Amino acid sequence: MRLQWSEIRARAARFSEVHKHDRYEKGETQAFYEEFFGVFGIQRRQVAVYEQRVDNLDAGRRGFIDLFWPGTLIVEQKSAGLDLRAASNQLLDYHDWLPEAQKPRYTLVSDFQRFHLIDLDERREWRFRLEELKRHVEAFGFMLGVQPKLLRNQSPANEKASRLMGRLHEALAEAGYLGHDLERLLVRLLFILFADDTAIFASRDQFHLLLEQRTAADGSDLGRWLGELFEVLNTPPAARQSNLDADLAAFPYINGRLFEERIRMPAFDNAMRTMLLDACLFNWGEVSPAIFGALFESVIDKVTQRAQGAHYTPEHSILKVIGPLFMDDLRAEFERLKARKDGARIRALREFHERLAELTFLDPACGAGNFLVIAYRELRELEREVLKETEVNRVTDIALLSRLNVDAFHGIEIDEFPAQIAEVALWMTDHIANTRLAEDFGQNYARIPLVTAPTIRHADALEIDWAEVLPPERCSYVLGNPPFIGQSYQSPSQRQQMRHLLRRFGRRAGSLDYVTSWFLKAGAYLNACGAPDAVGRAMRIGFVATNSICQGEQVAQLWPILFEQLGLEITFAHRSFAWPGRAGVHTVVIGLARHEKSPDEKRLFSYAEGKDPAIETRHAALSAYLFDAKPAEQHMVVSEATTPICDAPVMRMGSKIVDGGHYIFNPAQRAAFLRQEPDAAALMVPLIGALEFIRGGQRWILDLQDTPPAEIQRLPAVRERIRNVRAFRSASKKAATRDLAQYPLSFEVNTRPEGRFLIIPKVSSERRDYVPIGWNDTRAIPTDLVQILADATLWHFAILTSRMHMAWLRHVGGRLESRYRYTIGLVYNSFPWPDAADAQRCRLEALARSVLDARALPKNADATLADLYDPDMMPAELRRAHTALDAAVDRLYRKAPFMSDLARMEHLFKRYEEMVRQPG
Repeated sequence: MRLQWSEIRARAARFSEVHKHDRYEKGETQAFYEEFFGVFGIQRRQVAVYEQRVDNLDAGRRGFIDLFWPGTLIVEQKSAGLDLRAASNQLLDYHDWLPEAQKPRYTLVSDFQRFHLIDLDERREWRFRLEELKRHVEAFGFMLGVQPKLLRNQSPANEKASRLMGRLHEALAEAGYLGHDLERLLVRLLFILFADDTAIFASRDQFHLLLEQRTAADGSDLGRWLGELFEVLNTPPAARQSNLDADLAAFPYINGRLFEERIRMPAFDNAMRTMLLDACLFNWGEVSPAIFGALFESVIDKVTQRAQGAHYTPEHSILKVIGPLFMDDLRAEFERLKARKDGARIRALREFHERLAELTFLDPACGAGNFLVIAYRELRELEREVLKETEVNRVTDIALLSRLNVDAFHGIEIDEFPAQIAEVALWMTDHIANTRLAEDFGQNYARIPLVTAPTIRHADALEIDWAEVLPPERCSYVLGNPPFIGQSYQSPSQRQQMRHLLRRFGRRAGSLDYVTSWFLKAGAYLNACGAPDAVGRAMRIGFVATNSICQGEQVAQLWPILFEQLGLEITFAHRSFAWPGRAGVHTVVIGLARHEKSPDEKRLFSYAEGKDPAIETRHAALSAYLFDAKPAEQHMVVSEATTPICDAPVMRMGSKIVDGGHYIFNPAQRAAFLRQEPDAAALMVPLIGALEFIRGGQRWILDLQDTPPAEIQRLPAVRERIRNVRAFRSASKKAATRDLAQYPLSFEVNTRPEGRFLIIPKVSSERRDYVPIGWNDTRAIPTDLVQILADATLWHFAILTSRMHMAWLRHVGGRLESRYRYTIGLVYNSFPWPDAADAQRCRLEALARSVLDARALPKNADATLADLYDPDMMPAELRRAHTALDAAVDRLYRKAPFMSDLARMEHLFKRYEEMVRQPG
């Protein structure tokens, strides 16, 4: 009976390991090929001979073929490292000299470590190394009387393959095949495509050939064939009908879960059949967990993704979580145990293996399961290395060796389709791991039929009790990438969920992002483990989140709950980095544990300009702002202050107009309006927002608040604008705006400074080293996109434009997307100003004037502040002036220089703590 391909692959892996040191043509060739033929269950002497003489009668030349299988194969063997091209040319000469009836279809050249196989009829060739033989055994199907099917292009499964599946999903949906049945069908097809390439089925391309050879070209019977195949895959061989179609009967029993549910089968057409055949052309055996995320994104409705805040997580971002959460420690322990020299080494490694088998995982926002898949893959790879250390010399059934299985993995997912994909993805990952383990031990191993399953609950994670999915006392790690939804984008039901959750902690939802709900619920879940000495108290949490939870006003709303009410500490963190593939999204990774279970050293990963690679540092404690903190200071958060905590002038926001644009004019609009109403020119006042201040340009506003009614009465176009503003405000959904309609001449926030004022943009690019600030010297109305200081001096300008203040803004201030957001209560009012003697103030004012002078140089006459503060184009004179000012400000805080902004922030944070804790 011919061997199954799975057994041949296992034999090939064992053959590669045995012969990995073979090098010499003389003395090793025959033993090499005796065992090579044995890989395929063939006795070499029954089909082939060594040293077959061959003559070229025309040229009078003679040679010897190293191995000759008449009509099938000739082999030229060389010692390792020799030129295979020359050997191949020699072999082709021998082929030409053979009688026509004996000429083989295949030639093979090898130097033990490299193989070059050619199919002369099809002009097809394979090149691979000895250790890759197990992946190419089907190229030698001719040895078993099986000719390779030229159906597939052997491209690895990639995003193009997932897009093909996505198009099939869309085509079926457009034809009216929708909902649960469609999603279940796609998940089954995904598993079948994988099984078709990975020896789960008896032969490769078994499903592909069924589609190609048995279904009608127009696709009319494809649904029926798939339905019957699903039934077969769900039925044990003993329970199948004896007269079952032979092609269907050849498929194995998978299990009674993946295929057990009866679904309504769709009607296919030619285009849909072609889409499925195209998907078969990809090698799904090279599957990566990233495929499932890509497939997830390609078929889930974009509106649903926005509503749920779904974000596909690429593999390298997942590793940023699972590495410091558990894998780094496990690998370090394994390396330590492996290096032991005492007699207890093997026992210690086996005990370590048992501990691996006891770990359990919960991803409460699992999506398509990428976190769980990669965590399982990494753990199985570690188990494989353990077994190679402890069991490689034992002859045993490897099915008894592996202790890790998918039932240790649990997830919660709100959408049904990705929840199903997560389950199948874990099964696929399990099979890949089993295959690798089988190759190591030279055995065939597959967990088919599927018996053990992961627990993936299709539910809203904020509505169900996580203990129903995995009791907290049994959970080792909670991990994942919860949805990113800012406060203003949350649906009414999501806001209600947050309000309900925060009421448990006696708090209001405030401006918290939706992702914070998972942090709070995970903290409560961890605390539900029981007594302090319970095993579950070692549970740890690792989440990806938007960086906003570690900046701005959210810090004071979230972290006191996590630190004080839930007793958590930050065990590791990745500071802000750009989220791959999504412009404007910046994220952090946060690891948490109970205070009494947190490690002595906390790990912090920092990124230059938010991009890889990360630089790791170790700390005794980490603050909510993700910088080093003394243990006594680690829970301190900066809260909004209604007035400055230091002796500083009051900062005000600019005017909030709320006019629907009826009072505001660009140059062209102003000119057109004044042609219609020339007497309104005196009522036009320059308007300054962040855009005008930083990038130039002009706008004007009708400022009517001090205008006598009689004068307005004479201006019909102005009166029409007033009526439009009243109508706009009256139609608002906000009660305060509707009330403001009674005062159409007024602004909602009325900031109309008299004389000179200092401007601080509310939002500024994160690329700049300094937020551009400066004075306005003429009559103008600032908008609410800037903050102003009406009583500012050069001293105030010097401090506010310094690197010290910029560090405070970057770490304490919030972000709009990735841009800096300057707020009065959180950034300005809370800032710890330095003490300075009169002489020091004079010195600083002189340096501040140097900054302004550098801006005003003749060569900068046409430059905007955006030009001057572009980090790539900042003039040298301006850069030097700022550097001198920065150094002088730094010295007001301490004599020793600050080596980084983090060092500045740590110093400011300590100073802030001292100031807010002072009595009175």
